[in-house]
Amino acid sequence: MRLKTWISGLLLLISIHFSTIYGQSDNFELIKGMELMSQIHQHLEMYFVDEPKPGKMSKDAIDAMLRELDPYTVYYHESNMEDYRLMTTGQYGGIGSLIRRIGDYTCITEPYENSPAQKAGLMAGDRIIAVDGKSMKGLSTDEVSKSLKGPKGTDIEIEVKRGDQKVKIKVTRDQIKLPDVPYSGMLNQETGYIKLNSFTQTAGSDVKSALLQLKDQGAKSLVLDLRGNGGGLLIEAVKIVNLFVKKGQLVVNTKGRVKDENRVYKTMDNPVDLEMPLVVLVDEGSASASEIVSGCLQDLDRAVIIGETSYGKGLVQRTYNLKYGSKLKLTIAKYYTPSGRCVQKLEYYDKGVDGRVKEIPDSLIKVFKTANGRDVIDGRGIEPDIKIEEENLSRLSSMLLIHNLVFNFATDYREKHPSIANAKTFHLSNEDYESFKQTAIKDTFNYSTASEEMLKRMKETAEKEGYFADIQSEYSSLLNKVTPSKERDLDKFRDEILEMLENEIVSRYYYQKGRAEYSFRQDPYVQESIKIFKDLSAYNKILSK
Repeated sequence: MRLKTWISGLLLLISIHFSTIYGQSDNFELIKGMELMSQIHQHLEMYFVDEPKPGKMSKDAIDAMLRELDPYTVYYHESNMEDYRLMTTGQYGGIGSLIRRIGDYTCITEPYENSPAQKAGLMAGDRIIAVDGKSMKGLSTDEVSKSLKGPKGTDIEIEVKRGDQKVKIKVTRDQIKLPDVPYSGMLNQETGYIKLNSFTQTAGSDVKSALLQLKDQGAKSLVLDLRGNGGGLLIEAVKIVNLFVKKGQLVVNTKGRVKDENRVYKTMDNPVDLEMPLVVLVDEGSASASEIVSGCLQDLDRAVIIGETSYGKGLVQRTYNLKYGSKLKLTIAKYYTPSGRCVQKLEYYDKGVDGRVKEIPDSLIKVFKTANGRDVIDGRGIEPDIKIEEENLSRLSSMLLIHNLVFNFATDYREKHPSIANAKTFHLSNEDYESFKQTAIKDTFNYSTASEEMLKRMKETAEKEGYFADIQSEYSSLLNKVTPSKERDLDKFRDEILEMLENEIVSRYYYQKGRAEYSFRQDPYVQESIKIFKDLSAYNKILSK
């Protein structure tokens, strides 16, 4: 009955509060909903067959309510403050490693360089058997992650299976900072490269530091890679734009239902370089703050945008402190780039009968002008100036990844080879690839090709229409050519598979930096960037009207 009394008292206070503020307004539905929730809680408390858990029910109810608004309005319970802290600062207390569930156990997939995990000797491929004596068998990656996280300076004993051996490793947790800039370096003698993964509180200063170092190394042009960057703090996006444009320049403005949220953000500092040719890489995973940076630089004709159309998130969130140590991240406004466009692609308030969110219709898309008079549009994310069409992986390559054959081969390779050539020059030998090929052939996984599936659907149609007898021999010949053969396809897609294998192996020795350096060899985004810097007349032509 304590829950009943507490809820009734809370409801009375809320009702008085809203009645005072809104009087006879249409907030009756809000009060009505709260009264019904109170009655439901009371009946559950008194009559439900098992003992209810009011705390969990309340959190689930809040989460469900917020999901009806948009994916970005989120309630952080006091027990989830570590998640909130990671989102805003990129920091958490733990061992510093990526993990993934493989079979019954969670595996170390990539320790961060110089992290407690790496320093203690944990390696990619280690299966986490137990943490502080507690079995991790069958637990989700989230559950294992919670066991690995903890305050800086605390010790943890991790039992892993490495090959056929079980090893117990003591790790001292530390404050882990996920780097906003995991890699920066020179692509050639004149072109610098900065990879930006997130927009936490250090993003602006980290990019500035990397840019200054690259200029000291002779960089005369720059590639800023925002692929897969889902965004973060708006003010950090303003700081990064400020590195390349003049002081006092409008970067973005926000407009919300509440007038106080209508704000203008301009650059506050002197730039680092106003003239350096600049390319920004984006893909469909580039969102929010990434789109502010790329959209602003495009509107000002300060950079050429290369890649795929970005995600299309034009919404701004702010976090509010709630009682009991919890927080609410709430969508408060839309943002607009200097040309006046908003890149928001989906209208979350306008859902179809099936519950799916609708895209802004083409009829409402508007054209805006950049500083030089080029056309740009709203409602569709950031459209690149040079579009890159990435080829999809073959079905075979996808299956090799899904069934962990690439991962396991790299683990075995690392055990047999204490060192390899540097990331930029490493290659697997023909003998190594043949060894992998034989392993893949012996594995039991099966797969089909898209061509095979289409042919079989065509056969069904031809049979219904009575034509199949006329094409049966041709059909059989075609089907034979597109039906999967591991041995044939391992040769056909050799280059693609080699790239996956070499990238995974390089990460075992050189971590994230090694992955980046290796990928430059085949990366079509990077190759297109280098190409356009070699022809500055083409670069300037893109940015002119």
